[in-house]
This record gives sequence, C-alpha cells and structure tokens, in this order.
Amino acid sequence: MCGIVGIISSKEVTRRIINSLKKLEYRGYDSAGIATLVDGDINEVKCEGRVEVLEKDISKFNLKGDIGIGHVRWATHGKPSKINAHPHSSEQVSVVHNGIIENSTILKKFLEKKGYIFKSQTDTEVIAHLVTEYLKKNSLKDTIIKVLKKLHGSFALGIIFKDQSNLMIGAKRGSPLAVGYGPNENYIGSDSYALKSMTNKISYLDDGEFCIVKKDQIEFFDTAGTKVNKKVMNLSKDEIDYDKGDYKYFMEKEIDEQPSTIIACINEYVDKHNKQINIYNFPWKISSIESIMLIGCGTAFHSCLMAKYWMEQNTNLDVSVDIASEFRYRKVRFKKNCLYIVVSQSGETADTHAALALCKKNKMKTCAVVNVIESSIARDADLVLPIYCGQEVGVASTKAFIGQMLVLYILSIKISFDQKCISKKKYQDKIKNLLTLSNSTKKTLKLDQKILQIGKTFAEAKGSMFLGRGYSFPIALEGALKLKELAYVHAEGYPAGEMKHGPLALIEQGMPVVVLAPRDEYYKKTISNMQEVIARGAKVLLVTNKNKDEVISENIWEKIEVDQLDEELIPFLMTIPLQKLAFYSALEKGYDIDKPRNLAKSVTVE
Repeated sequence: MCGIVGIISSKEVTRRIINSLKKLEYRGYDSAGIATLVDGDINEVKCEGRVEVLEKDISKFNLKGDIGIGHVRWATHGKPSKINAHPHSSEQVSVVHNGIIENSTILKKFLEKKGYIFKSQTDTEVIAHLVTEYLKKNSLKDTIIKVLKKLHGSFALGIIFKDQSNLMIGAKRGSPLAVGYGPNENYIGSDSYALKSMTNKISYLDDGEFCIVKKDQIEFFDTAGTKVNKKVMNLSKDEIDYDKGDYKYFMEKEIDEQPSTIIACINEYVDKHNKQINIYNFPWKISSIESIMLIGCGTAFHSCLMAKYWMEQNTNLDVSVDIASEFRYRKVRFKKNCLYIVVSQSGETADTHAALALCKKNKMKTCAVVNVIESSIARDADLVLPIYCGQEVGVASTKAFIGQMLVLYILSIKISFDQKCISKKKYQDKIKNLLTLSNSTKKTLKLDQKILQIGKTFAEAKGSMFLGRGYSFPIALEGALKLKELAYVHAEGYPAGEMKHGPLALIEQGMPVVVLAPRDEYYKKTISNMQEVIARGAKVLLVTNKNKDEVISENIWEKIEVDQLDEELIPFLMTIPLQKLAFYSALEKGYDIDKPRNLAKSVTVE
C-alpha cells in the first residue's frame, strides 16, 4: 500500500519525483506529498487526493531542490487529509513511510513528555520526532540504528535531513524498498517500477537493513550497523512505458489483454512441438511431494481454490488451501513432504510474504506464483513460477488472476503426468486443449454489448449473489469480489448447493443473481438450484457454455454463453463476463474504475 520515492542528485529532482509518484499510483492511495531541501530548509507540499492535485500545488510554490522524497498515502492512522499526508517533518528531518508502527501510541507519549508537539493523527510523525530526539546525542548512523530498534511493526522509510543535504536514508522491515543506481545520482523507491524510467540497476534491502544514499555512493548496513554488500540486479527495460493506449481505463485494457497473457504464459511453460510442459529448475523429486498447501489473499486466494479442484482431479496429492492472514497466526502443523505454494500478484503482499517466511523458518519446500520476479516473495521462495502477464495497473486484478490460474493449472498437469496419474495421451490431450484457450478467450471478449446492458441492473441493485458448483464455485467468489471492488455493490459467492442452508433467505423480488452452470457433471443440479432462486423472485443471469441442448426454463432473465471447451478450462472463459459485468456496473455509476475507494494494489501492511 502507500508508495515512497527518494532521489539525490546533482540536478533538480522535483519533476522526477512527481513522475515516479505517478508510477506508484496503481498501488492505491488517498493523499500525496513531497519534500525537498532548498537552501538548507525542508520545503514540503502535501494534498488530499491525487498526484495531479499535488503537481498543480507544487507549480504554485516553484518547489526546487536536488534531494527530495515523495509519497502516495493509503490511510492507516488518521483520515485522508492534507495534514495527515506524508512527508511528516520536524525542524530537522522529513520522513516518508510505507507500513504501520504498532507502538506509535507509546512512542508518542514518550516524545510528548520531551516537549514534541504533534500535528497529525498518523503513526509516521513519531518517526520524524524520534529521529530528531536521537540526533541530539548520537551520530547519524547510531541514530538510525537506535530508532529502528524502537519501532515495532512494518516499514519502508525514506528520510532527509535539514543539515545534511548530501545524503538520505532508506530503511526496511516488512515493507519493500528498492535502491537504484544512476549517473551521479541515486534513488530509493517502493518498487522497481517507480525507478525504471531512471535506472535499470537495482538492489533490494532485506528486513532490518538500512542504507545511506549519496549521489555518488550507497552504503548498506544490517541491524547492528555492520556494512553489508548487496547484489545489483540489471532489470529489463520492458514495459517502462506501459500506458492505456486507446483505452480510457487500465482495467479495460487489461481485460482485453488476457488472450495475450495466456499466449505469453503458455509460450514460457509449454513445448508445443513435443507437447510437453517444461518447468525448469524444479528443485525436488515429484515423488517426494505428498501434499500441497496453497496460500493467498483476495483474488490470489480464489486462484488457489481453483487449483485445489484441478490438483485433486488430476493428482493423488492431498491438497489444502488457506488464507495467508489466517495461516500465519494459526498453530500450523508443518509437513516435511508438503509443497507450500504462495500466490501474489505483486509479490509484496505482507500477509502472504509472512506466511512464506513462516514456511522458510520451518525449512519447508516453498514455491511462489507471482507477477513481479524482482519482488520479495520471488526472491525468498525456493522455486518461482512467474505468470508473465506484464504490468497490471488496475487495482482490481483481471489478467493476473487468469495468469495465476493458468500457471497453477499447468503445474497440476505436470505433477499429474510425472506421478503417472494420467497417461501420456491424456497428458498431451490436455496440452492440446490448452493451446485453444487463447482463441476461445478472444471470442468471449466480444460479448461487450450484452454485458453492458446487464451491468446497469447490477449497478442499481442493493445486493446480489453469484452461485456455482465444482470448478465454478471459485469463479463465483471472484465474480462477487469484482462487483464489490468496483461497483461497491454487496455481493456474495456461494456454492449453489448451499443456498438452502441459509442464503436463500436473502433472495427477494428483483434481486440479480448470477448462476454459473457449464455443461459439466454438476449441470443438472445447478439448474435445479437456479430454479429455486427464480421461484423466489430473483432475476437470474445464467452463464453457461454453448451446447445444442437448451436450458428448460422460461424464467431466466438473461443468458451469456461462452465457447464449448474442455470442462477444466471453462473457468477461464466464465471469468471474463464477470470481470466485464463489474466493469460496466462501475462505469454506469461513474466510479474510478482503476482506483476503487479504500483499496490498494500492493497490500504491504497486515
């Protein structure tokens, strides 16, 4: 959540800080700010709202400086406002912070007794005053060591000093922080994407580390203040200029990019000529894996649920799924021969990263399914399976969800064949079917006009339900989540067979309900559940696949048909109408589709 950037240079930095903040907008935020050093003074400009507002305010003040820090804030302590926006400054220092200081109340009381006056309701302001207090009797390096020990919680910090215009500090615990190298200038940022327009040479701080950044030198230190050497990574220059093109919204573009996402992913993992799946550098014998635990949050959790169905269907493994924020706090009984798979679009999801760390601490086998291969989760896992979907800017995940499902499906087929659970012919048939998925996805994307009209009804509803069985149940959950995220309509996903056990009480006249009923083994039972819903006055949108047999019902409100495809792959096609339904519902209501309220793209706090 939040995003920070810092630049120290021999030339003016304000414009480039603003540009980097724009790169961080995708993370989700409610306010923004910047601070620079000019003629020995800390000058800051902050605002509630978007970076474009900050940009206009800065032009009024003619803010300059060759060292500065910037921030886009997602509120944790204190409501969104100009005074709560970062940076937070004392007379001596200015701080930007991504994370949460859990003992801020205690520290605030300590500092108030020392005479410090607080202007904001944030936890971050204590850092500025704490640094100021320790600087009275300590060197800069010792001050940072002492302050970091005092802070409980998670943080990525950028700090500049009134009396030391030749350096800035970066520090990390829990939240990610990248350090970039440039010609006679250097940078810090919440992720490499924010820095890519300036450099492709990046290092990453590990937990507990801090750095002293000068324009011609960067020094790294561990918790005790001992110097450490950092690996410098050379990043690809690809997708630096990722923009909306002819689209009005990133999400709209990213939905339409899903056929390309599928092709890119398949090209990385599937040998089309030999009809086999290649997962290189698999560090264990398949025969040594007896079970799989899939871990994720939100949309990633839904991809994990989907993978459970595939893996149980195709392998002999015991497969379980857990929400990362629950997994990390339970008394987990780790299994030696279990493969723990963590799934995260950003690779920085705090709860998922903590779950991975817990697995690593217990010496478990770990695999990461991520979109960002330079991310913390990718760096820490034993095996990384990238989804190759490219930059995803829209906060509500679309193409990354398709990518996550696809990688997990490919992995399930690979394990199944290597365990001799399926024959070579069936293995190659599955691969052959997989190669048709992109084309079927393209056809599904052409259903726009019909979904546009349907979306108006969902936009006006006070609530809705999404029902499915088997492979369709995780997709029902994801469809409901998308409607909540984008259109702010209360929506719930349920197994269709569970309706009689409580949720049916919520059905009332005119309530829109999505029923996912592909022509699979559950089809007839799902249709029976649909009739129960219709009988109680619901307006049913049936999503199914094309077939010669008609659904016997005169009371279906609307019907959407996707391509006929192998039933294991139908969930990919079913996902797309639900993404578009949420998109058009939000569009009807005039909401900010790429940046839904209260949400962040990269959830780097618990």
